[in-house]
Amino acid sequence: MNKILFLLFIPFLLLSNDNFTPFVKEQLKIIKQMNSDDLNQTTMLDLVKKQELMYKKNIDYILSNKLEYLNEAKEYKSDIFALKKVMTLNKRLGDKYALLRDEVLIKTYTVLDMQTNMIKKLLKALDRYDFNEYQEYATNLFTKNQADISKVANKDYMEKLNLNIDFKRYKDIKENIEDFYAVLDMNHDVIKYFSFYDKQMYSLNEYAKYGLLGPVMKINNSEFAKSINESLAIVQLSIVKIIFMLLITGFIYLIRKYVFQLFKNLIIRIKYIQKYSSDILKSIEKPVKLTLILINLELIIYTYNDFVSYEISNMLFSMGYSILFTFTVYKILNTIAKIKITNIDSSRNNIKNEVINIGVKIVNFIILILGLLFVLHSAGVNLTAVLSGLGIGGFAIALAAKDSLANFFGTLSILLSDTFSQGDWIVADGQEGTVVEIGLRVTTLRTFDNALISIPNANLANADIKNWNKRRLGRRIKMSLGIKYDSKSQDIKNAVNEIREMLLYHPKIASQETKINVDKRNETKIISREDSHGIKKTLLVYLDNFSDSSINILVYCFSKTVVWNEWLEVKEDVMFKMMEIFEKNNLEFAYPSISIYKEN
Repeated sequence: MNKILFLLFIPFLLLSNDNFTPFVKEQLKIIKQMNSDDLNQTTMLDLVKKQELMYKKNIDYILSNKLEYLNEAKEYKSDIFALKKVMTLNKRLGDKYALLRDEVLIKTYTVLDMQTNMIKKLLKALDRYDFNEYQEYATNLFTKNQADISKVANKDYMEKLNLNIDFKRYKDIKENIEDFYAVLDMNHDVIKYFSFYDKQMYSLNEYAKYGLLGPVMKINNSEFAKSINESLAIVQLSIVKIIFMLLITGFIYLIRKYVFQLFKNLIIRIKYIQKYSSDILKSIEKPVKLTLILINLELIIYTYNDFVSYEISNMLFSMGYSILFTFTVYKILNTIAKIKITNIDSSRNNIKNEVINIGVKIVNFIILILGLLFVLHSAGVNLTAVLSGLGIGGFAIALAAKDSLANFFGTLSILLSDTFSQGDWIVADGQEGTVVEIGLRVTTLRTFDNALISIPNANLANADIKNWNKRRLGRRIKMSLGIKYDSKSQDIKNAVNEIREMLLYHPKIASQETKINVDKRNETKIISREDSHGIKKTLLVYLDNFSDSSINILVYCFSKTVVWNEWLEVKEDVMFKMMEIFEKNNLEFAYPSISIYKEN
């Protein structure tokens, strides 16, 4: 009876590597060649290049025929089922060689079946997720595949390959073992190349969604594109990308050229805003063009990244759109305000221009705050806590202001005089610190020992205020260098000249040769322009005086930077250079001392 059953299952015994797909056969052949002992480096590089090209072509083919692949891809479940039946029979017959042969072949088919299912899941994921989610999904899928493979490859068959048994059935066993280990290597290659080409797969799938995959593949596979793409690949470009970028740019240009003009013609016809429309359209023309350019840039970057959008770029472009939208609203409202101010008849109105300007500043401040909120929202900041804090703070200030009319006028005085701004380092009313906020009632300072101080605005409006931030160029470096009295006059003179020359040509020390652009448009007062803008370029190095225990050299100059830590770096560098000059000229620093002379 067992012999009859054996004969019935003879067809299943014919299952072998002939059941593999052509791609799998070719890959196994390449892997076995790579694993041979007599392989030289040149042949290995050729095989690697050939393998990479095959995977690239196979991925392109799968994406071009995705639906067909999902429905008709070779699976090995029926082969595994048939082999298990054969193994049951061979077990009854006690054929240990056939059992080993079929056991290894089942594992080979199992690994290939896992590969096929993994690829199918990846293809389906391309349509469900964005690129970042797809990458995460693929990583998890690859991890699971490796865990499943390790369960299949839980037995070591390598020792069987070293046995020198010369009969056909054992040769079949050795061939199946070689195929099994080659398939394991192939599984690693599948994961490697599907990870390497993940962005390309995602972009080709995006083309397929819009029915453009055929033309894209045709262009990419043309001889001209292949020759050009090899050079463009260095900068991650291709002929297809360049074509799409040019089409996008041309489309955006047509919108800027014709659609915006059409929009302008429609707006001008609206009677209600006819007296403002011309000026408003003129004022927003630049931000609208900048918005279209930003859209163009975003689409080009999106195309360059193979239709993959990154969180950081999305955030930056959202912030850019928020800024441009705020700027557009600002332009519209200020244009309307400008027209209103121009139409005011001073002889018949008691409204002063300064009051209107304050109103415009308040509106602009509100626009700025709203724009800032838009930008923060675009940056992913949770605005609930921010808005809650502003609401509670505003309510508290409003309650305090009803009893602090003097402070309210002090606020107006501070805002109009532009004595200091938020973030400035000031010294006022006996207190020193950084301005945290200019409120309706008080101005809060954060001192350098991290205490918070509130100063009534009425006091600040009448106080002497020292503002360290009203400096554009020049932070003072002043020191007196004491030299011993036994120094030679020529050495001192040389040192003074060398220090002066060193400071004069120091790249971070201001001098009369230092150039700085100053905006002159808003200057109406006859004052020193440099003093007005906080520019100091004085440079003095002189022998100063003869003190009790030293001859003193005065060094008086200004660093170009006004930032504290940068100023400290410049000052440190200058001090080291002066020490080198002293050493060069045989000079020593003096220290307080008393010399006693005894007469003979």
